[in-house]
Amino acid sequence: MLPIALPVGWGAAAVVWRLVCAPEEPAGLGERIVTSAVFFATGAALALGVRCGLYRELRRVREVAHAAQRVLLRPLPPRLDGLALAAGQLSASRGAAVGGDLYEAVATAHGVRLVIGDVRGHGIGAIGAVAAVLGSFREAAYDEPELCGVLRRLDRAVQRHLGERAGDGDPAQPPTAHPASEEFVTVLLLQVGPDGTLTALNCGHPWPYRLRCGPQPPAALPLADADPLPPLGMFPLPAELPEEECGRLLPGDTLVLHTDGAEDARDASGRFFGLDAALTDAALACDGTPVPPAAVIHTVHRALLRHTGGKLTDDVALLVLRDDRARVPAQPGETAETTLRRTRPEPSNR
Repeated sequence: MLPIALPVGWGAAAVVWRLVCAPEEPAGLGERIVTSAVFFATGAALALGVRCGLYRELRRVREVAHAAQRVLLRPLPPRLDGLALAAGQLSASRGAAVGGDLYEAVATAHGVRLVIGDVRGHGIGAIGAVAAVLGSFREAAYDEPELCGVLRRLDRAVQRHLGERAGDGDPAQPPTAHPASEEFVTVLLLQVGPDGTLTALNCGHPWPYRLRCGPQPPAALPLADADPLPPLGMFPLPAELPEEECGRLLPGDTLVLHTDGAEDARDASGRFFGLDAALTDAALACDGTPVPPAAVIHTVHRALLRHTGGKLTDDVALLVLRDDRARVPAQPGETAETTLRRTRPEPSNR
Protein backbone atom coordinates (compact mmCIF):
# COMPACT_ATOMS: atom_id res chain seq x y z
CA MET A 1 0.00 0.00 0.00
CA LEU A 2 2.96 2.35 0.44
CA PRO A 3 3.33 3.22 -3.28
CA ILE A 4 -0.25 4.53 -3.44
CA ALA A 5 -0.40 6.15 0.01
CA LEU A 6 0.83 9.53 -1.26
CA PRO A 7 -1.50 9.76 -4.28
CA VAL A 8 -4.46 8.63 -2.16
CA GLY A 9 -3.66 11.34 0.37
CA TRP A 10 -3.41 13.92 -2.38
CA GLY A 11 -6.72 12.75 -3.82
CA ALA A 12 -8.49 12.94 -0.46
CA ALA A 13 -7.14 16.45 0.16
CA ALA A 14 -8.28 17.55 -3.30
CA VAL A 15 -11.81 16.17 -2.76
CA VAL A 16 -12.12 17.81 0.68
CA TRP A 17 -10.85 21.13 -0.68
CA ARG A 18 -13.22 20.94 -3.63
CA LEU A 19 -16.27 20.18 -1.45
CA VAL A 20 -15.54 22.49 1.48
CA CYS A 21 -13.31 25.34 0.38
CA ALA A 22 -13.73 25.74 -3.35
CA PRO A 23 -16.72 27.63 -4.76
CA GLU A 24 -19.06 25.77 -7.03
CA GLU A 25 -18.05 27.98 -9.92
CA PRO A 26 -14.55 29.47 -9.79
CA ALA A 27 -14.88 33.22 -9.77
CA GLY A 28 -11.59 34.03 -11.48
CA LEU A 29 -8.67 32.81 -13.50
CA GLY A 30 -6.51 32.24 -10.43
CA GLU A 31 -9.04 29.91 -8.80
CA ARG A 32 -9.41 27.94 -12.04
CA ILE A 33 -5.64 27.53 -12.26
CA VAL A 34 -5.43 26.33 -8.66
CA THR A 35 -8.23 23.81 -9.19
CA SER A 36 -6.60 22.43 -12.35
CA ALA A 37 -3.19 22.23 -10.66
CA VAL A 38 -4.58 20.28 -7.71
CA PHE A 39 -6.24 17.63 -9.86
CA PHE A 40 -3.24 17.43 -12.19
CA ALA A 41 -0.91 16.85 -9.25
CA THR A 42 -3.24 14.20 -7.88
CA GLY A 43 -3.30 12.26 -11.15
CA ALA A 44 0.44 12.58 -11.66
CA ALA A 45 1.18 11.43 -8.12
CA LEU A 46 -1.14 8.45 -8.51
CA ALA A 47 0.51 7.38 -11.77
CA LEU A 48 4.00 7.88 -10.33
CA GLY A 49 3.23 5.87 -7.21
CA VAL A 50 1.83 2.93 -9.16
CA ARG A 51 4.76 3.04 -11.57
CA CYS A 52 7.32 3.02 -8.75
CA GLY A 53 5.62 0.05 -7.11
CA LEU A 54 5.56 -1.93 -10.34
CA TYR A 55 9.19 -1.06 -11.04
CA ARG A 56 10.30 -2.34 -7.63
CA GLU A 57 8.38 -5.57 -8.15
CA LEU A 58 9.88 -6.01 -11.62
CA ARG A 59 13.38 -5.44 -10.25
CA ARG A 60 12.87 -8.14 -7.61
CA VAL A 61 11.61 -10.60 -10.22
CA ARG A 62 14.61 -9.88 -12.46
CA GLU A 63 17.04 -10.41 -9.59
CA VAL A 64 15.51 -13.82 -8.85
CA ALA A 65 15.49 -14.78 -12.54
CA HIS A 66 19.11 -13.74 -13.10
CA ALA A 67 20.22 -15.64 -9.99
CA ALA A 68 18.51 -18.80 -11.25
CA GLN A 69 19.99 -18.37 -14.73
CA ARG A 70 23.49 -17.87 -13.32
CA VAL A 71 23.17 -21.18 -11.46
CA LEU A 72 22.13 -22.92 -14.69
CA LEU A 73 24.79 -21.36 -16.95
CA ARG A 74 27.38 -20.59 -14.32
CA PRO A 75 30.39 -18.39 -15.08
CA LEU A 76 33.53 -20.26 -16.07
CA PRO A 77 36.72 -19.89 -14.05
CA PRO A 78 39.33 -17.63 -15.71
CA ARG A 79 41.85 -20.49 -15.60
CA LEU A 80 41.37 -24.23 -15.65
CA ASP A 81 44.29 -26.68 -15.46
CA GLY A 82 46.65 -24.32 -17.28
CA LEU A 83 44.09 -23.09 -19.83
CA ALA A 84 42.86 -19.50 -19.90
CA LEU A 85 39.07 -19.42 -20.37
CA ALA A 86 36.36 -16.92 -21.16
CA ALA A 87 32.74 -17.32 -22.26
CA GLY A 88 29.97 -14.99 -23.31
CA GLN A 89 26.32 -15.21 -24.25
CA LEU A 90 23.99 -12.97 -26.23
CA SER A 91 20.31 -13.91 -25.93
CA ALA A 92 17.80 -13.10 -28.63
CA SER A 93 15.08 -12.80 -25.97
CA ARG A 94 15.02 -9.40 -24.35
CA GLY A 95 15.76 -9.52 -20.63
CA ALA A 96 17.00 -13.13 -20.67
CA ALA A 97 20.54 -13.92 -19.53
CA VAL A 98 20.24 -17.52 -20.73
CA GLY A 99 18.71 -18.73 -23.95
CA GLY A 100 18.91 -21.90 -26.01
CA ASP A 101 22.72 -22.05 -26.04
CA LEU A 102 24.83 -23.88 -23.46
CA TYR A 103 28.48 -24.34 -22.54
CA GLU A 104 30.56 -25.77 -19.72
CA ALA A 105 34.19 -26.70 -18.99
CA VAL A 106 35.53 -28.98 -16.26
CA ALA A 107 38.98 -30.32 -15.35
CA THR A 108 38.97 -34.11 -14.94
CA ALA A 109 41.52 -36.89 -14.58
CA HIS A 110 41.20 -37.44 -18.34
CA GLY A 111 41.92 -33.82 -19.26
CA VAL A 112 39.88 -30.66 -19.60
CA ARG A 113 36.49 -31.48 -21.09
CA LEU A 114 34.26 -28.89 -22.71
CA VAL A 115 30.77 -28.92 -24.14
CA ILE A 116 28.96 -26.35 -26.23
CA GLY A 117 25.50 -26.84 -27.65
CA ASP A 118 22.45 -25.25 -29.18
CA VAL A 119 18.84 -26.22 -28.49
CA ARG A 120 16.40 -25.85 -31.36
CA GLY A 121 14.69 -22.53 -30.81
CA HIS A 122 15.84 -19.82 -28.44
CA GLY A 123 14.93 -17.91 -25.33
CA ILE A 124 13.24 -19.01 -22.14
CA GLY A 125 11.41 -21.94 -23.76
CA ALA A 126 14.67 -23.79 -24.40
CA ILE A 127 15.96 -23.67 -20.81
CA GLY A 128 14.57 -27.12 -19.92
CA ALA A 129 16.72 -28.85 -22.55
CA VAL A 130 19.73 -26.72 -21.56
CA ALA A 131 19.36 -27.85 -17.94
CA ALA A 132 19.07 -31.51 -18.98
CA VAL A 133 22.26 -31.43 -21.08
CA LEU A 134 24.35 -29.42 -18.62
CA GLY A 135 23.27 -31.50 -15.62
CA SER A 136 24.19 -34.72 -17.39
CA PHE A 137 27.54 -33.36 -18.62
CA ARG A 138 28.62 -32.14 -15.18
CA GLU A 139 28.29 -35.71 -13.89
CA ALA A 140 29.37 -37.75 -16.92
CA ALA A 141 32.51 -35.69 -17.61
CA TYR A 142 34.02 -36.96 -14.35
CA ASP A 143 32.62 -40.49 -14.42
CA GLU A 144 33.20 -41.64 -18.00
CA PRO A 145 36.76 -42.54 -19.02
CA GLU A 146 35.97 -42.15 -22.73
CA LEU A 147 34.40 -39.20 -24.54
CA CYS A 148 31.99 -41.61 -26.23
CA GLY A 149 30.52 -42.50 -22.85
CA VAL A 150 29.92 -38.85 -22.07
CA LEU A 151 28.05 -38.35 -25.34
CA ARG A 152 25.82 -41.37 -24.72
CA ARG A 153 24.94 -40.01 -21.29
CA LEU A 154 23.99 -36.67 -22.88
CA ASP A 155 21.87 -38.46 -25.48
CA ARG A 156 19.96 -40.34 -22.78
CA ALA A 157 19.37 -37.10 -20.88
CA VAL A 158 17.96 -35.42 -24.00
CA GLN A 159 15.74 -38.41 -24.75
CA ARG A 160 14.37 -38.39 -21.19
CA HIS A 161 13.71 -34.66 -21.38
CA LEU A 162 11.86 -34.93 -24.70
CA GLY A 163 9.88 -37.91 -23.39
CA GLU A 164 8.81 -35.99 -20.31
CA ARG A 165 7.77 -33.01 -22.42
CA ALA A 166 5.76 -35.20 -24.76
CA GLY A 167 4.08 -36.80 -21.75
CA ASP A 168 2.77 -33.38 -20.69
CA GLY A 169 0.82 -33.04 -23.91
CA ASP A 170 -2.68 -34.16 -24.79
CA PRO A 171 -2.93 -37.96 -24.29
CA ALA A 172 -5.21 -38.09 -27.32
CA GLN A 173 -2.42 -36.73 -29.52
CA PRO A 174 0.01 -39.15 -31.11
CA PRO A 175 3.58 -38.65 -29.83
CA THR A 176 4.78 -37.39 -33.21
CA ALA A 177 2.24 -34.56 -33.12
CA HIS A 178 3.64 -33.07 -29.93
CA PRO A 179 6.01 -30.09 -30.39
CA ALA A 180 8.69 -31.93 -28.40
CA SER A 181 8.95 -34.49 -31.20
CA GLU A 182 10.57 -31.81 -33.40
CA GLU A 183 13.16 -30.66 -30.85
CA PHE A 184 16.84 -31.50 -31.00
CA VAL A 185 20.15 -30.33 -29.55
CA THR A 186 23.41 -29.85 -31.42
CA VAL A 187 26.41 -30.69 -29.22
CA LEU A 188 30.18 -30.50 -29.54
CA LEU A 189 32.30 -32.37 -26.99
CA LEU A 190 35.99 -31.46 -26.83
CA GLN A 191 38.74 -32.94 -24.69
CA VAL A 192 42.12 -31.26 -24.19
CA GLY A 193 44.61 -33.84 -22.93
CA PRO A 194 47.50 -33.04 -20.57
CA ASP A 195 49.84 -32.90 -23.58
CA GLY A 196 47.45 -30.67 -25.57
CA THR A 197 45.96 -33.51 -27.65
CA LEU A 198 42.52 -32.52 -28.95
CA THR A 199 39.72 -35.09 -29.25
CA ALA A 200 36.21 -34.17 -30.36
CA LEU A 201 32.76 -35.62 -30.90
CA ASN A 202 30.41 -33.49 -32.97
CA CYS A 203 26.64 -33.90 -33.23
CA GLY A 204 25.46 -31.35 -35.77
CA HIS A 205 27.43 -28.42 -34.30
CA PRO A 206 29.78 -25.95 -36.03
CA TRP A 207 33.46 -26.83 -35.69
CA PRO A 208 35.58 -24.46 -33.55
CA TYR A 209 38.13 -22.05 -34.97
CA ARG A 210 41.83 -22.16 -34.12
CA LEU A 211 43.86 -18.95 -33.77
CA ARG A 212 47.61 -19.40 -33.85
CA CYS A 213 50.02 -16.51 -33.30
CA GLY A 214 53.45 -16.81 -34.90
CA PRO A 215 55.69 -15.41 -37.57
CA GLN A 216 52.94 -15.77 -40.19
CA PRO A 217 49.89 -13.45 -40.27
CA PRO A 218 47.17 -14.81 -37.97
CA ALA A 219 44.12 -16.46 -39.45
CA ALA A 220 41.03 -18.20 -38.08
CA LEU A 221 40.91 -21.76 -39.43
CA PRO A 222 38.34 -24.50 -38.68
CA LEU A 223 39.63 -27.10 -36.25
CA ALA A 224 38.33 -29.96 -38.45
CA ASP A 225 36.24 -30.53 -41.55
CA ALA A 226 34.77 -33.98 -40.85
CA ASP A 227 31.05 -34.54 -41.26
CA PRO A 228 29.30 -34.37 -37.88
CA LEU A 229 26.85 -36.88 -36.45
CA PRO A 230 23.13 -35.96 -36.39
CA PRO A 231 21.97 -33.73 -33.52
CA LEU A 232 20.83 -35.37 -30.30
CA GLY A 233 17.12 -36.11 -30.18
CA MET A 234 16.65 -36.67 -33.92
CA PHE A 235 18.02 -40.21 -34.37
CA PRO A 236 19.58 -42.86 -32.11
CA LEU A 237 23.35 -42.69 -31.83
CA PRO A 238 25.26 -45.27 -33.91
CA ALA A 239 26.82 -48.29 -32.24
CA GLU A 240 30.31 -46.91 -32.85
CA LEU A 241 31.06 -43.24 -32.28
CA PRO A 242 33.96 -41.91 -34.37
CA GLU A 243 36.10 -39.65 -32.19
CA GLU A 244 37.86 -36.99 -34.25
CA GLU A 245 41.54 -36.45 -33.52
CA CYS A 246 42.22 -32.73 -34.07
CA GLY A 247 45.95 -32.49 -33.48
CA ARG A 248 47.43 -30.64 -30.51
CA LEU A 249 46.77 -27.33 -28.83
CA LEU A 250 50.20 -25.72 -28.72
CA PRO A 251 51.28 -23.16 -26.09
CA GLY A 252 49.73 -19.82 -26.99
CA ASP A 253 47.14 -21.33 -29.36
CA THR A 254 43.52 -20.21 -28.98
CA LEU A 255 40.35 -22.17 -29.73
CA VAL A 256 37.01 -20.42 -30.28
CA LEU A 257 33.91 -22.57 -29.77
CA HIS A 258 30.68 -20.97 -30.95
CA THR A 259 27.05 -21.64 -31.76
CA ASP A 260 25.55 -21.20 -35.21
CA GLY A 261 23.84 -17.96 -34.18
CA ALA A 262 27.17 -16.18 -34.76
CA GLU A 263 27.65 -17.31 -38.36
CA ASP A 264 23.94 -17.15 -39.27
CA ALA A 265 23.44 -13.55 -38.12
CA ARG A 266 22.52 -11.17 -40.97
CA ASP A 267 22.44 -7.44 -41.48
CA ALA A 268 19.54 -5.45 -42.93
CA SER A 269 20.52 -6.43 -46.48
CA GLY A 270 20.69 -10.16 -45.67
CA ARG A 271 24.50 -10.44 -45.63
CA PHE A 272 25.87 -13.05 -43.21
CA PHE A 273 28.23 -12.10 -40.41
CA GLY A 274 31.88 -12.95 -41.07
CA LEU A 275 32.93 -14.70 -37.86
CA ASP A 276 36.31 -15.78 -39.23
CA ALA A 277 37.10 -12.19 -40.24
CA ALA A 278 36.15 -10.90 -36.77
CA LEU A 279 38.40 -13.50 -35.15
CA THR A 280 41.26 -12.57 -37.44
CA ASP A 281 40.81 -8.93 -36.47
CA ALA A 282 40.99 -9.91 -32.80
CA ALA A 283 44.26 -11.75 -33.42
CA LEU A 284 45.72 -8.88 -35.44
CA ALA A 285 44.96 -6.45 -32.61
CA CYS A 286 47.30 -8.46 -30.35
CA ASP A 287 50.31 -7.82 -32.64
CA GLY A 288 51.66 -11.37 -32.61
CA THR A 289 51.13 -12.10 -28.92
CA PRO A 290 48.73 -14.81 -27.67
CA VAL A 291 45.13 -13.64 -27.90
CA PRO A 292 43.38 -12.94 -24.55
CA PRO A 293 40.11 -14.95 -24.52
CA ALA A 294 38.08 -12.09 -23.03
CA ALA A 295 39.32 -9.75 -25.78
CA VAL A 296 38.16 -12.21 -28.45
CA ILE A 297 34.64 -12.29 -27.01
CA HIS A 298 34.51 -8.51 -26.68
CA THR A 299 35.65 -8.02 -30.28
CA VAL A 300 33.20 -10.56 -31.71
CA HIS A 301 30.23 -9.29 -29.69
CA ARG A 302 30.90 -5.70 -30.70
CA ALA A 303 31.26 -6.61 -34.39
CA LEU A 304 28.17 -8.83 -34.26
CA LEU A 305 25.93 -6.19 -32.71
CA ARG A 306 27.23 -3.60 -35.17
CA HIS A 307 26.54 -5.95 -38.10
CA THR A 308 22.97 -6.77 -37.01
CA GLY A 309 22.10 -3.33 -35.66
CA GLY A 310 21.55 -4.89 -32.22
CA LYS A 311 18.69 -7.07 -33.52
CA LEU A 312 19.61 -10.71 -33.01
CA THR A 313 17.31 -13.43 -34.32
CA ASP A 314 19.10 -16.30 -32.53
CA ASP A 315 21.11 -16.80 -29.36
CA VAL A 316 24.89 -16.55 -29.65
CA ALA A 317 27.36 -18.29 -27.32
CA LEU A 318 31.17 -18.13 -27.43
CA LEU A 319 33.66 -20.17 -25.41
CA VAL A 320 37.32 -19.24 -25.89
CA LEU A 321 40.30 -21.11 -24.44
CA ARG A 322 44.05 -20.51 -24.72
CA ASP A 323 46.85 -22.90 -23.83
CA ASP A 324 49.00 -21.29 -21.13
CA ARG A 325 50.67 -24.47 -19.93
CA ALA A 326 54.08 -23.12 -20.95
CA ARG A 327 55.57 -19.65 -20.56
CA VAL A 328 53.98 -17.15 -22.95
CA PRO A 329 54.77 -13.46 -23.51
CA ALA A 330 53.17 -10.96 -21.15
CA GLN A 331 49.82 -9.56 -22.21
CA PRO A 332 49.12 -5.82 -22.38
CA GLY A 333 48.59 -4.47 -18.86
CA GLU A 334 50.19 -7.45 -17.11
CA THR A 335 53.20 -7.11 -14.83
CA ALA A 336 56.07 -9.57 -14.66
CA GLU A 337 54.67 -10.95 -11.40
CA THR A 338 51.26 -11.52 -13.00
CA THR A 339 52.83 -13.29 -15.98
CA LEU A 340 54.89 -15.55 -13.70
CA ARG A 341 51.82 -16.45 -11.67
CA ARG A 342 49.85 -17.11 -14.86
CA THR A 343 52.42 -19.57 -16.20
CA ARG A 344 52.97 -21.61 -13.04
CA PRO A 345 51.54 -25.15 -13.04
CA GLU A 346 48.17 -25.33 -11.36
CA PRO A 347 46.31 -28.19 -9.66
CA SER A 348 44.24 -30.21 -12.09
CA ASN A 349 41.10 -29.93 -9.95
CA ARG A 350 40.74 -26.20 -10.52
